[in-house]
Amino acid sequence: MLSEKEKLDALMVLGVELNQVQDLDILMERVLFEARQFVNADAGSIYIRRQDQLDFSYTQNDTLQKRLPPGEKLIFTTFSMPIDQKSMAGYVAATGHPLNIPDVYRIAPTLPYSFSKQFDQASGYKTRSAFTFPLKTANGNILGILQIINAQDENRNKIPFSEQDEKMMAHFASVAAVALERAQMTRAILLRMIKMAELRDPKETGPHVNRVAGYAVEIYERWAQKRSLDHKEIDRTRDVLRMAAMLHDVGKVGTSDLILKKPARLTKEEFEIMKQHTLFGARLFGDRQSDFDVAAAKVALNHHEKWDGTGYPGHIDLRTGIPLDDKARPDGSARGKKGEEIPLFGRIVALTDVFDALSSKRCYKEAWDESEVLSTIEKDTGSHFDPELVEIFFASMNMIRAIQARYQDEPEDQ
Repeated sequence: MLSEKEKLDALMVLGVELNQVQDLDILMERVLFEARQFVNADAGSIYIRRQDQLDFSYTQNDTLQKRLPPGEKLIFTTFSMPIDQKSMAGYVAATGHPLNIPDVYRIAPTLPYSFSKQFDQASGYKTRSAFTFPLKTANGNILGILQIINAQDENRNKIPFSEQDEKMMAHFASVAAVALERAQMTRAILLRMIKMAELRDPKETGPHVNRVAGYAVEIYERWAQKRSLDHKEIDRTRDVLRMAAMLHDVGKVGTSDLILKKPARLTKEEFEIMKQHTLFGARLFGDRQSDFDVAAAKVALNHHEKWDGTGYPGHIDLRTGIPLDDKARPDGSARGKKGEEIPLFGRIVALTDVFDALSSKRCYKEAWDESEVLSTIEKDTGSHFDPELVEIFFASMNMIRAIQARYQDEPEDQ
């Protein structure tokens, strides 16, 4: 077991590492994991504040994870709860005071909050100790709530959280809140960029891009694990890929409304203009100052390429849009990139973007049934899509459905 000084030293290093994580979802996973490690907690959840609600964002549970086959992840349902004093998380968000409860099944009935047994009854898990604490900004605003469950001794016996744990989590919360506040600002900037694209193309909504990005990260992680890549490299790549995938169609800000919003089929000339959104998007990240810029440019440029080489924009000069000298077709157009000529990120987002587009309602169509969508993807394997990635995609369907449920489209105005 680490001493308190060793934990504080480790926390200083962790603070630097957390501030290098850019994406909000990836960061929440990391914050929850690290919080549990510091106090040897078996499980935990993180909630993000949204006005007067708490959004249940992520949960982790080592005991339940061990019951799953290797490589599978816990599937959890997202929900929102009011910020009031009826639940433990709501109480902490409403008051700003942490709660350290040795046994959640023995909360005094005179207290305003109670423990919901619903999860334990459904999963067969037994919650005992719970420590719930706020994530506050420097000016006292509550960003969210961390709840860690079932402290363990060296033999994995459930024990209460100690006073030392409380002190350590107070330090941890201040470090995590700084990173979360910065990641929320980054997410807000990305969503504003997407809002600009949505003004031009109503399909480019926040839920759509979050789903496409979530699917992409899941597929990449399984692809990387098959190759036994280093977990730190996987984490870094997940971070930049998720943000890059969100901006896959941001180049549409440079496309005319007459084309983007045309209710009829595009002419050949109009479609050629539409194709240029891949080039416009890549150029937005031409001044490459980070791994994110590189990833975003690759996704924007390549997510309409096809495995068999019939996609677009193909082998072009990014500055001019002109086909490269030795990569032109007889008609003068650029030859499409084929197979692994297409960067991995482009191949992944090509698949996740089509899946979500077919699965979603649009002004010009209803959402397809899942079976119809999956049949189409299977049929296009080896022509449109990388066969290995399709195999991974089908193996990930439980998580894909969970991501769909997490980022649902806003209900239409009646």
